[in-house]
Amino acid sequence: MTSISNAVEQRKSDPTAMITQYTPDFATMLPSHIKPEQWARVAVGALRRDPNLMQAARNDPARLMSELAKAARLGLEPGTEEFYLTCRKEKGTNKVLGITGYQGMIELMYRAGAVGSVVAEVVYTGDRFDYVPGRDSRPIHTIDWDADDRGKLRLVYAYAVMKDGATSKVIVLRRSDIERIKESSQGSDSKYSPWQTNEPAMWLKSAVRQLAKWVPTSAEYRREQLRAAQDVAAERSHAPAEVFTQQIDLQPGEHIDELTGEIVEGGYAEADIVPDEESE
Repeated sequence: MTSISNAVEQRKSDPTAMITQYTPDFATMLPSHIKPEQWARVAVGALRRDPNLMQAARNDPARLMSELAKAARLGLEPGTEEFYLTCRKEKGTNKVLGITGYQGMIELMYRAGAVGSVVAEVVYTGDRFDYVPGRDSRPIHTIDWDADDRGKLRLVYAYAVMKDGATSKVIVLRRSDIERIKESSQGSDSKYSPWQTNEPAMWLKSAVRQLAKWVPTSAEYRREQLRAAQDVAAERSHAPAEVFTQQIDLQPGEHIDELTGEIVEGGYAEADIVPDEESE
């Protein structure tokens, strides 16, 4: 087999052709229920739809392969709301950065095995929202579906219903909470950021990220799956398991969120915001 590491060094290669060529290698990392060819077509489609993303992939094919490998190991579709493919500027050059989206987090919760369903919704100023902790097990969210304009984003909430019927802790975040999260997210003011292109989805992601602290979301499970996938990939290809790994250039004070892959500034992390009884 031609060495993948040699291929990704060819900076002028067509990124879509590279994805297609190495689909069998991504297949060694993907969960068995995902069809590698379909997964690869989704990734190729994401690049073809976005000229800026395509250029970022051409700027650093190795980074593209590394971020796609991250999605493969998590079993998420790249270029969708499961796993965003975004542009990250490093030393003046746009490169690809993968970020786990809220749908991807929910998918990972389901795979943990204990969650029956996950509810995550944004609340607009024109909606009615009632929830009293200690009295209500779940929020009552009433929407006027006939309204042409539901107003501005006001709140976001998320909870899980376990397979035994129990309801998890209900997470409710206010606009001020969301603003704190947004400020901590590197590049959130970039025109390529999901914060700018799909703000409601990022509100949902923030709530689901908090929910991950209160349900069996399998953070350790995913780490074990990652290690197992790497071992299997290495055994099948007789190559180092980190063949797709590439270091992301971080600025002083930045770190990578272990769950989402998002670059976060300072000591603050999304997981720090878990509403107390008053804020709920």
